[in-house]
Amino acid sequence: MSELIKQPHLIKKATDELDRVIGKERWVQESDFPNLSFIDSILKETMRLHPVAVLLAPHLALEDCKVAGYDIAKGTVVFINSWSLGRDSDTWDDPHSFRPERFMGRDVDVKGQHFELLPFGSGRRMCPGYNLGLRMMRTLLGNLLHGFNWNLPDNMKIEDIDMEELFGLTTQRKFPLVVVPVPRLAAYMYN
Repeated sequence: MSELIKQPHLIKKATDELDRVIGKERWVQESDFPNLSFIDSILKETMRLHPVAVLLAPHLALEDCKVAGYDIAKGTVVFINSWSLGRDSDTWDDPHSFRPERFMGRDVDVKGQHFELLPFGSGRRMCPGYNLGLRMMRTLLGNLLHGFNWNLPDNMKIEDIDMEELFGLTTQRKFPLVVVPVPRLAAYMYN
């Protein structure tokens, strides 16, 4: 939400898609996901730029190999830095900018088959809960955007949003973002 609030035109584009696909009479449901391509692009871009875990689960080299000019011996424990993958300028144009449009019309999934985007890992060490996680994130983001208008408090400017991340097991914001959600679907919400 922090990235979206910094770019109100993205919130407008997402809410337009939600209004067009769903209308204003109900909440987002799983059956709506295939028709919400921009919401899906927002999630992919969020997972690219702000991965939950900086390092993926460790893997073991099954044989001697050479990667990017480095010799990797059989039995070496290998860690994949998903944070760096998402900021690789050889793969992504303007990698430090939040641009969900980069995923529109592009066949990149988060299920471990496209190695430029691995928020849940890949192979046997892939997160076993990725399917549930994706469903929850799609539903949550869709309903947050569909059900509320998101604005900064009156005394806060977009430039005041601090996007610096502190690293640990998960990446966190240095300071929490305070927003003022205003219901969009008030008639439906209280019925």
